[in-house]
Amino acid sequence: MQPPFRIRRLTPDEARTAAPALAEVLTDCVAGGASVSFMADLTLADAEAFWRGEADAGDGRAILVAEDAAGIFGVAQLIPAWPPNQPHRADVSKMLVHRRGRRLGVARALMTALEDEARAMGRWLLVLDTVTGGAAEQLYAGLGWTRAGVVEDFALMPDGALCATTFFFKRLAAKEDPAWA
Repeated sequence: MQPPFRIRRLTPDEARTAAPALAEVLTDCVAGGASVSFMADLTLADAEAFWRGEADAGDGRAILVAEDAAGIFGVAQLIPAWPPNQPHRADVSKMLVHRRGRRLGVARALMTALEDEARAMGRWLLVLDTVTGGAAEQLYAGLGWTRAGVVEDFALMPDGALCATTFFFKRLAAKEDPAWA
């Protein structure tokens, strides 16, 4: 059965145009208590400015969205590592699903699509972080990500409370795979 949404990669121009919709997703997640780098006073204007900046980053990042007939309701980014000694690595960032789209398999679909994007970019080691004890931590573990460790008091929740952060990684190629070298 086909899911009631699709996942696609935005071009930078499409991402700039989609900034208002992406801002709606971001502000909804923050309003729902997600610790995703922003505080409770995040405005739509500030969220739009953030997404325009991401669209203009020019670093080869992939911005993927989940959308249905009503529009964009999920987003995730794959950001290639910049150090010359890490051409094989990328970071997963801002994996967000609007509350209207939860429990539909959207997060899982976005993560699977990000892994495909990473392979297409020649990136086979992915890294991410998430709030310790949250639903996303269970999602990543269930998708085969390896828990690297926890840093206590790493970030703030939108309401200002400190939270621990769990770091994960996933290797998309085995050491025997030619992509390893």
